[in-house]
Amino acid sequence: MDRRGTSVARTKAADAGAARPEGASPARARGRALPSSAAPEAHGLASKPLYRQVREALIRRMVDGVWAPGAPLPSEMQLAAELRVSQGTVRKALDEMAAENLVVRRQGRGTFVARHDEDRILFQFFKLVSDDGVRRFPESRVLSIAKGKASEDEAQALALVRGARVIRIRRMRALDGVPILVEDLALPETLFPGLVEAGVPNNVYGVYAARYGVTVARAREKLKAVAAPAEDAAVLGVPAGTPALLIDRLAFSLEEQPVEWRVSLCLTGTMHYLSDLT
Repeated sequence: MDRRGTSVARTKAADAGAARPEGASPARARGRALPSSAAPEAHGLASKPLYRQVREALIRRMVDGVWAPGAPLPSEMQLAAELRVSQGTVRKALDEMAAENLVVRRQGRGTFVARHDEDRILFQFFKLVSDDGVRRFPESRVLSIAKGKASEDEAQALALVRGARVIRIRRMRALDGVPILVEDLALPETLFPGLVEAGVPNNVYGVYAARYGVTVARAREKLKAVAAPAEDAAVLGVPAGTPALLIDRLAFSLEEQPVEWRVSLCLTGTMHYLSDLT
């Protein structure tokens, strides 16, 4: 990670340190409270609007493995009866979760926990699009993978204690066999035991969820135009100093825990970064 300079790393670490769960500010609760058997007051959520309390209760079940990726949720009516709230409150909570890509609604079939399949990652997390407008999921080749003690920057970014260990993955990604980016990932080793020995597939977010129960719920990215360092340029097959896009990403779990720090250097000669703002 340090080979790209400490300015980006330290900025990312500062962002990580400043991260707070969304909606954490106090607010007056509206409507009926959830019953003591289901309400998440123990998690400090009683001050939130009721639909937000329902949302957090549903997410807690996902975190606890009650509903695995791809699993169907009970109907809105069933959830409303169980949580003793109105069906409209449940629907509002699920609407927000659908907007966050945590659940998927299928007409006539119900609501399901979202999977980290390639289609979801392509539209939610992989923002590089060919100039012809076609979205495609890139193939990957692992260049190196190792374990070691977290650097100061890695520890700050991932909110790790001093002396904690991380898994470091370096890989090249290509479209139609043409390299488009090289990236370095740092992961807390405690969250992903055995990953080094098992190997890293193309869809790492899918492995995080399916094998380790860690769902990437959101990510924060920072972009910067840079000149490609010689080491990265060699992997990408371009001259050192070629204009490139640096994407510095910190990924968070459902519990708002930082679970992956990824720094990617991307060639954008035939690609562009696309972000839909709503």
